[in-house]
Amino acid sequence: MNKAMILAAGRGERLRPVTDYVPKSMVEVRGEVLIDRHLRMLGAAGIGTVVINLGWLGEKIVEHVGSGSRFGVNVVYSPEDDRVLETGGGICRALPLLGVDPFWVVNGDIYTDFSVPDEGLPGDADARLVLVPTPPHKARGDFDLEDGLVRNGDSPLLTYSGVAQYRPAFFGDAGSGRFSVAPMLMQAADEGRLAGTFHGGTWEDVGTPERLAQLNRT
Repeated sequence: MNKAMILAAGRGERLRPVTDYVPKSMVEVRGEVLIDRHLRMLGAAGIGTVVINLGWLGEKIVEHVGSGSRFGVNVVYSPEDDRVLETGGGICRALPLLGVDPFWVVNGDIYTDFSVPDEGLPGDADARLVLVPTPPHKARGDFDLEDGLVRNGDSPLLTYSGVAQYRPAFFGDAGSGRFSVAPMLMQAADEGRLAGTFHGGTWEDVGTPERLAQLNRT
């Protein structure tokens, strides 16, 4: 396992007006640019190649990150231009760059101290989600975690962190175009194909100007 992807193409509507001029993955939290933090974490975990998808203000990401050498990784870009493909479509477009082994995916707009482990997927799982306690700003969680497997539930307690590990085959029948990976994850949870890891450390979804300001005050 030596490849990963950072999802950085979105417009960041909820973060406007901050993201009118800055890509959401390049906002600063506690004096550190988010995408820099992700790249350092992936490099420290032994990831050799990181694919970054590009959409809104993507040229600023390329200018800032460059080859990735200062983070200890080789960065490859997957442009989506003006037709941002969402999470599922963006990953599918980048699959030829990600190889045949399991790879990690990190949402560009989260702030966390999670470090991806250097290990493959467990058992027969096609993917693994990192789950965190549901934050106060969410009305309900996304999933439950039972015996190492992610499950759907009527009142789920945990939230998907935006960090996941996939086998390329997970997307084998997904096709192309613009779509979210969320329905695929829910189906995999129903079928017992979705492993889970709990992270109880630092994690925040930097989704609004108010949450960004709160993070920078603490």
